[in-house]
Amino acid sequence: MSVALIVLPVFALILAGFIARRCGALGPAATGELNRFVVNLALPALLFDIVAGAQWSDIWRPGFIGAFGLGAAAVFAATVMVRTAGRRPLADASVDGLNAAYANTGFLGFPLALAALGSSMLAPTLIATLITVCVLFAVAIVLIEISLQAERNAVAAARKVALSLARNPLVVAPALGAVFLAAGWAEPRPPHAFLQLLGGAAAPCALVTLGLFLAERTDGPKPAVGDIALLTGLKLLAQPLLTWGLAVFVFRLAPAETHGAVLLALLPTGTGAFMLAQRYGREAALTSRVVLVSTILSVPLIIGWLSWIG
Repeated sequence: MSVALIVLPVFALILAGFIARRCGALGPAATGELNRFVVNLALPALLFDIVAGAQWSDIWRPGFIGAFGLGAAAVFAATVMVRTAGRRPLADASVDGLNAAYANTGFLGFPLALAALGSSMLAPTLIATLITVCVLFAVAIVLIEISLQAERNAVAAARKVALSLARNPLVVAPALGAVFLAAGWAEPRPPHAFLQLLGGAAAPCALVTLGLFLAERTDGPKPAVGDIALLTGLKLLAQPLLTWGLAVFVFRLAPAETHGAVLLALLPTGTGAFMLAQRYGREAALTSRVVLVSTILSVPLIIGWLSWIG
């Protein structure tokens, strides 16, 4: 019950956004506009503030990077190979790989990790966010571009990805924070207060935005239940189990880092997978359902994991 009292208010904000959209309190434009606020202002401010005020020991954690990163990479690669072996186009298989491995660390990870495990989890959550937003997302875009281009020009696809990442606030903000960290500069008090106020809005707004997104109704044929079950199972079972195995037996992380890595791997599928599916005209309905189902099923799993670790 004590764990539920910590976790459920976080998911209650998602429910608030869901209800607000379904009852008409927030209109159809609210999802996109609030998402832009989180992605372009609030979350970059939070990421910059975390990195600029951190120590190198907080950011450079090879064991944690290996456990979480290799866990996500292995699930992504296995999903792409299995789906392409079933004669699914590489572009669709790449989106499926994101469905199975793209943890919602940006929108859900920061508020949940902070509420459940404390401020010491902010830096690991930042690392996990950079892995998913930068590395995993970029690899998926490259594979989709290769699939869609008749000449399969990998160099052109890589250049397009690099330009996209260079304009992404979620990449630029922590990079600028790393400049402050490397130079040993302290943030002036007024900008620091500004960033704290703006970054403080990231968590609640991100959770409400996720609820708004889940409330959107998608058109077109309904995706197969088997596909939803497969991708959701890979996300909520295979990725955290693999991350736990890597953390305990390969990298031998401390218990606190292991608990944090598994918690972040246990997060549901992030909305980035849906955005990519929409952008390239792939099966967005399948991705939307995976995000919805994995978010709902993650609640008892996260509460169970936090109860297990005490």
